Amino acid sequence: MPVSEPSPTATRSHTHPSGAAQFATAAGVFSLLSDPTRLHLVWSLARGEADVNTLTEASGAARPAVSQHLAKLRLAGLVRVRKEGRRSVYSLHDGHLRRLVTEAVNHADHMVTGAPPHD
Repeated sequence: MPVSEPSPTATRSHTHPSGAAQFATAAGVFSLLSDPTRLHLVWSLARGEADVNTLTEASGAARPAVSQHLAKLRLAGLVRVRKEGRRSVYSLHDGHLRRLVTEAVNHADHMVTGAPPHD
């Protein structure tokens, strides 16, 4: 598909040409997700909201590291946090990020397992 044509899943509001600001912002998102622990945290949150203890257990990283990574993701606007008593519960900001991370991990799975590519 030529670059000028929108993808079949693009909505009307996303069919405008992307400019330097969009590419710089997208590159910033990719930069944040280039860290394996942060990617794992976002992938875990793609499956549903979770607290720091759950994310620490899922990622295998130390709790202070998980908290620091979540703070970076929160400051970048990629995750949200809400308080439930003394617990902080994290969730993804939007479905775009969920789909991006899910596709990236699925793509990596194909590369690691040798599964054939598909649409």
